[in-house]
Amino acid sequence: MSLTFHWFLPTNGDSRDVVGGGHGTPATVSGRDRPPTVAYLSQIARAAEDLGFVGALTPTGAWCEDAWLTTAMVSQHTERLKFLVAFRPGFVSPTLAAQMASTFQRQSGGRLLLNVVTGGESHEQRAYGDFLDKDARYRRTGEFLEIVRDLWDGKTVDLSGEHLRVADARLARVPDSVPEVYFGGSSPIAGDIAARHADVYLTWGEPPAQVAEKIAWIRGLAAKEGRTLRFGIRLHVITRDTSEQAWAEARRLLDGFDPATVRSVQEGLARSESEGQRRMLALHGGGRDGLEIHPNLWAGIGLVRGGAGTALVGSHEEVADRIGEYHALGIDEFVLSGYPHLEEAYWFGEGVLPRLTARGLWRHPVATPPGAAAQVPFSG
Repeated sequence: MSLTFHWFLPTNGDSRDVVGGGHGTPATVSGRDRPPTVAYLSQIARAAEDLGFVGALTPTGAWCEDAWLTTAMVSQHTERLKFLVAFRPGFVSPTLAAQMASTFQRQSGGRLLLNVVTGGESHEQRAYGDFLDKDARYRRTGEFLEIVRDLWDGKTVDLSGEHLRVADARLARVPDSVPEVYFGGSSPIAGDIAARHADVYLTWGEPPAQVAEKIAWIRGLAAKEGRTLRFGIRLHVITRDTSEQAWAEARRLLDGFDPATVRSVQEGLARSESEGQRRMLALHGGGRDGLEIHPNLWAGIGLVRGGAGTALVGSHEEVADRIGEYHALGIDEFVLSGYPHLEEAYWFGEGVLPRLTARGLWRHPVATPPGAAAQVPFSG
């Protein structure tokens, strides 16, 4: 089975420096270096498509552009790339969301994936008119996904739940094919929802031992539901021809972190209700020392960015080694990003992917026509 790689569309702006923000904290000024125009995001998307990435994640929140609208526009400038659209169930009715997803599938040629984000920050949720507490949001997410999946199956849905109520709900046209649901969360209730409704469970880039514990936990919960899930991981990457070059780039990024910005972001993230965010913060403790928390796994990004805060740093061979290490645990999908997203896509695509091909772990998703020369990216 070939590993699956996804890239990231920086709908909060891009830069040669780290663009902070997320989880209730605003994007840093570096996001203005390359504004998230449709033209620039399409450039990234086309590069990812050519290099062999299957999809591209787009974030959700007040700090970035709307994921549904942005990906709908960018999809018109690409041919094969799928869009892993992050969205929050509390902000739209389940029937409308099911209809939107169905429309997206038809108009894009089946290129929608859904990243369900329950929302870990109550103060940000309230800005959108959502006043439920965290556990109630997860229970609502469960009801939401139950309704949406039944609608996608062509059923007429009547449900009167704790938080959601629909009567005689039905789609005029069901999606072909049904979008896969990606879901993450580290709290007990998040695990329960993932086990019942997710196709792919996503974890942020924790050290392998912690990732192994999460996989075992979710596998056990899913088995009780009679289900089997796939597993993915969300990481940044800094990969170069040599390890020294990669770590020099990590140091350059770290040197660009303004101490006042780090303090402000860390104070904001410390208020997060997200268990996953708490685990990210524990990896670096807010300091600049000891940031290599596992060989080639660097926690520096999390000093200024909420959510995914770790990066694989090293030579192309070393990064390929770490990907193989995570794959051995059960990770089959990798959602990656890097600064700037256009250039870093090429560093990874031309440097790491050919090495994974040589190891039998990856092949380009576009088959080479019979008799044609294999289109393998330059290894760097």
